[in-house]
Amino acid sequence: MKITSDWHIHSQNSCDGASMPIAALKQGASEKGITDYAVTDHLHTPFNKPDIVKSRAEFLANDPSPRFHFGIELSVVSRWELDELATGKYENPVYGLRTGGPAWGELAIGITADELAGLQVEYVVAGAHWPMYLPAERDAIIRDYHRQNMFLACHPLVDIAAHPWWWMGYWKSDDGTYPDEPWLGDFKRIPASMHEEFAAALVEHDTVAEINISANVCNRQYPERFIEQYLEYIAELKSRGVKLSIGSDCHAPTYNIDFERVERMLDGVGISEDDLWCLPPRK
Repeated sequence: MKITSDWHIHSQNSCDGASMPIAALKQGASEKGITDYAVTDHLHTPFNKPDIVKSRAEFLANDPSPRFHFGIELSVVSRWELDELATGKYENPVYGLRTGGPAWGELAIGITADELAGLQVEYVVAGAHWPMYLPAERDAIIRDYHRQNMFLACHPLVDIAAHPWWWMGYWKSDDGTYPDEPWLGDFKRIPASMHEEFAAALVEHDTVAEINISANVCNRQYPERFIEQYLEYIAELKSRGVKLSIGSDCHAPTYNIDFERVERMLDGVGISEDDLWCLPPRK
C-alpha cells in the first residue's frame, strides 16, 4: 500500500508543546508524497480557542492548496468542567480541569457548531485523552474509555474518532514505558462486546476510526504484543465496515514520519490505500 494522506497533524500553535511551523509542514508533506492532509491543533475547552485562531491565520498565510485542509482536534471533557471554567475563576487551564469533577458525569466537547463554522474548520478529529476523574482501577478505566469512544462515535460534530484506546497516564514505568496496565499488556482485557458496539456506532453515524501512527501503532512506549493486537483490531474494524483514516499525530518541529514502516504494518493485516478515508479538495 501507499499512504498519501494524513488527517491529524499539529503545528506550533497547538497548546501542548508541538513546534512545527506550517511552512515546514507544507514542505515536509511534499517531500513525503502526502498529497491530502490537514493541520489539526488542540482545543480541549474554550480556553484554547485563541490557539485555533492563530493556527487559522498561519494556515491562510501559507497559501494552502485545495488539498491542504484546516481541521481541529477536540478532547472529550465533562459538562461539569465546562460550567466550572465558564465562571472564570481558573487562571491558566490549558488542559481543562483534570481533578475535582464527578466520575461518570455528563460528557461534552468544548466548542459549538457555530464556533467551528466561524473558525472555518473543515472537519473534526476528537479523542479520549484522559479518564474522567477516576482512580487507577483497570476495569473502571476500560468502562470510562469505552463510554468516551461511544460518545465520539455518535457525536454529530465529530468526523474522526482519534486514536481509539490510546493510553497515557497512570502506570508509567521508570523507563518511560507502559508495560502492562490498563490494556497494554493484553488488549483482550477489553471485552469484545465493546469493540463490536463501537464499530456498529461508527458505521451507523458514518464516523471514521483513526489509525494513529505516533499514539498507537508506532508508539515506542507500548509493548510489541499490544501493537500486534492493535493492528488486528484495526483489521477487525475494517471487516465490520468501519471507515479508517491515517493520522500521524505529528508534534515534532519537522514532518519526519516513517510512513514506509506503517505501510508495511498495514499491508500485513490486509489494509490498502483503498480502505483509507480522504477529504475531497476544497472547491
